[in-house]
Amino acid sequence: MFDNNQQPDFQKDEPLIVDEDTFSGAPEVNGDYVHIRVQKRNGEKCLTTVEGLKKELNYESILKQFKKEFGCNGNIVTKDKEVSRVIQLQGDQRKNTRYFIVKAGVADRDYIKLHGF
Repeated sequence: MFDNNQQPDFQKDEPLIVDEDTFSGAPEVNGDYVHIRVQKRNGEKCLTTVEGLKKELNYESILKQFKKEFGCNGNIVTKDKEVSRVIQLQGDQRKNTRYFIVKAGVADRDYIKLHGF
């Protein structure tokens, strides 16, 4: 690829020019998207995680509503106090969770990303 003595010169290339109107209204990179992921556990068991919800929301009441609405168990995982918390639910609850979040007005459907198989 490159010789050991030769360094690539990135200053020869022109800088990328981005029109600001292209990204108007798009969420910031700081976590405005809500990510709903599903992970395989052992066998046919799945685990759904919801992250990216606003920090000022009451996670305990949201989890309580999820559990009551979907008929599943779940918990809240906190890795770091400064990072937003993650809600874990048993089973593949991606579509149910997305529908519930949009219906409750927590996030717009365009800002919810579904991940998984």
